[in-house]
Amino acid sequence: MNNLFDLKGKVALVTGASRGIGKSIAKTLASAGAHVIVSSRKIEGCQAVVDQIKSEGGSAEAIPCHIGEMEQIKSLFESIKEKHSELNILVNNAATNPYFGHILDTDESVYQKTVDVNIRGYFFMSVEAGKIMKKQGSGSIVNVASVNGVIPGHMQGIYSITKASVISMTKSFAKECAPLGIRVNALLPGLTDTKFASAITANPAIMKMALEHVPMKRSADPDEMAGAVLFLASDAGSYTTGACLNVDGGYLTV
Repeated sequence: MNNLFDLKGKVALVTGASRGIGKSIAKTLASAGAHVIVSSRKIEGCQAVVDQIKSEGGSAEAIPCHIGEMEQIKSLFESIKEKHSELNILVNNAATNPYFGHILDTDESVYQKTVDVNIRGYFFMSVEAGKIMKKQGSGSIVNVASVNGVIPGHMQGIYSITKASVISMTKSFAKECAPLGIRVNALLPGLTDTKFASAITANPAIMKMALEHVPMKRSADPDEMAGAVLFLASDAGSYTTGACLNVDGGYLTV
């Protein structure tokens, strides 16, 4: 039987891939055989991940992009079209959460930055990738949303709102792009031990309170998110589109 998780010959783009969940996803897709375009705001962080992938026998390249900047999105896809004849997988992982506090104290600049990256960025990354995939007649897009898109995180109002939008966006793209051969799904991580979540994980009191709502009573390692993305991106998930896969230690079952 063929290995349904085999990505040999596939080109994958992973955003926010210089650390945390994105780094784990990039390394996992590369280990499955994909050529991975590692993207994030700073080229140095991207190149470090590329070097690690190559040292482990994988194939990768670094292209920096700040998905909150429309011109950078356009430049990224121009580079991809120049270097590659196709794009098979897009993982929208880059995100921002610049504000932790009461929702009534959210100022306009914080609101705009969060929306520009987490909604507009994901949307137009998907549009640009989708146009390439439409010509191919196939492709897989995986959006990294969050359990906060289902149950808003405490003092994380605007972030939670944008992640709820990513869930809705995933379903909208899935419905309209299925006839084009493009599958679109979402990963909903629970509490994961990353720098991004350090406001929670680095504070023992907050962490203790957070774990009271997690049946598995621990946070996730970033590598525990990557397998779900591999399923959604590969032929193993060939009849899966519009799905929002919770990888949360049981948080959403409480």
